[in-house]
Amino acid sequence: MDSLKKIGLICAGDEELKPFLPHIQNCTISQKAMLQFHEGWIEGVPVVALYSGVCKVNAAIAAQILIDRYDVSALVNAGTAGGMDPGIQLFDTVISTQVAYHDVADDILTEFHPWMPSIYFDVDKNMIDVAKSVSGKLPHVYLGRMVTGEQFITDGLRERINAKFAPLSVDMETGSIAHVCYVNRVLFIAIRSITDTADHQGIENFEANCAKAAVIAKDITLEFLGELARRDTL
Repeated sequence: MDSLKKIGLICAGDEELKPFLPHIQNCTISQKAMLQFHEGWIEGVPVVALYSGVCKVNAAIAAQILIDRYDVSALVNAGTAGGMDPGIQLFDTVISTQVAYHDVADDILTEFHPWMPSIYFDVDKNMIDVAKSVSGKLPHVYLGRMVTGEQFITDGLRERINAKFAPLSVDMETGSIAHVCYVNRVLFIAIRSITDTADHQGIENFEANCAKAAVIAKDITLEFLGELARRDTL
């Protein structure tokens, strides 16, 4: 559908991007800021995909380049995350409806640039509607709040974050991508599958489960892109 606008697809790591690469048709590769951008088509949607590297600044750099250089009209953040809500289990998938930083003071974004009405970045209703359509067809997919911060989650920190934000998942990039999209007025959504939980904590669980979770996130993201193509709503 040539009328569809271009989608930017950001993964944090190479393991999360890897499952997408065989699905990119007519792929061309370009480089900018030490990043490699894969441009082509997935599920009938024009895309530019890359892995940004871990952490908020790396993800923000990638997001801004996608907007400025590749003129994307929406960003999809796909990959893995840690489960926060007790009901979220290993290899479940969370699709964002709201995103916040858990390691940034509340007034930083509300009292100063960009003077947000709250600490939450809200996902556009049309994007959520597409996500609901996808989640209704697939098991173990949940829509809800994500939080971002550059800390590994210990039990005490988990309790504080859950009490304040009640998130389904946590990661180190989603908030910064949502932030870049907010100031550029670009649509955004995140699709992240769970590698670790309160019952399965630690870097060893992330490493053991990352490849499988990345494939799950890829499958659901492809469903999301396919639904976008069918609706042609961007």
